[in-house]
Amino acid sequence: MRVCLLGVSHWHAAMHLDAVRSSGGEVMAVWDPDTGAAAKFAATYNVAVRKSVQQVFDERPDLIVVMGFPKNVRDVALKVVSAGIPMILEKPAAPTTSELMHIVEATRSRGSFVGVPFPNRFGPVFRTMAELDTRARLGKLAHCHFRIVNGPPQRYRDDAVGWMLDPAISGGGALRNLGIHGIDAALSLTQGTLRVVSASIGNRNHDERVEDHAHVTLRDEAGTLFTVEAGYTYASMAPGGDFEWRIATRNAYLIDRGETAQCATLDDGSIRTLVPEHPSTRYRLFMADTFARLRSGEAPTVSIEHYQAAMQVIDAAYEKATA
Repeated sequence: MRVCLLGVSHWHAAMHLDAVRSSGGEVMAVWDPDTGAAAKFAATYNVAVRKSVQQVFDERPDLIVVMGFPKNVRDVALKVVSAGIPMILEKPAAPTTSELMHIVEATRSRGSFVGVPFPNRFGPVFRTMAELDTRARLGKLAHCHFRIVNGPPQRYRDDAVGWMLDPAISGGGALRNLGIHGIDAALSLTQGTLRVVSASIGNRNHDERVEDHAHVTLRDEAGTLFTVEAGYTYASMAPGGDFEWRIATRNAYLIDRGETAQCATLDDGSIRTLVPEHPSTRYRLFMADTFARLRSGEAPTVSIEHYQAAMQVIDAAYEKATA
């Protein structure tokens, strides 16, 4: 697979490059509206740089990863859709659901392949749940908790993406940026409509215009309870922070803490250690799945419609918190 990365000033650009290479693909070129950032990235990772998006299109890559400043992302994403090239759309692609709809509608009208990286969908607990389900050993879903708490918001200034702390550009803080992974996880498991029961959103530690902590409670039509916690309140800049995915069913209890994972099953009384996958390298699993689906002609596992649905739930959470 020949892949181009557009918007490499985004803090996930290196993770996408690693994911492409680990999945057997080739990063054939990179681009960024900031030519200095593009040149630095290209020199660091020994890849070619292109002066324009049109140059990238002319080379007809198999896949384009679009990321960067949201206002630029929309225009670039629409051009990629028009060019008929499959795309991975990194977040945040728009500050609001209504602005994201421009890309959603273009994708629908063209029938384009647009995948969105929610890499925790490929973590060990989801793999194990699928395995248990195929053997009718999972049981009814009871409750789930999804938590991502990373270090202080200063990390975004350090990465030269301080615009993440401007709600008019990023669309929000910890909930919109980090909590969206937990919201997507809940949506992937929900039965029927997912309703926001309560939402607590605020600045616990940092004086920023975006929230640094959020806790959202949701319930689906089957009565399953979901809680999502997101924050910039971890007391370290080290990667990883405080990550925990917990899923309880009638027969299984699964825990994913990033560096460790386990599954307890009631029917056989076992507690087994699962092969972990660090959250930072789950992009590799997402990319490998994307390559496989492009080759087979299947739709992406996580589409732009899934991204839209998560954005809408977050909209409802913000409204609930201020009601």
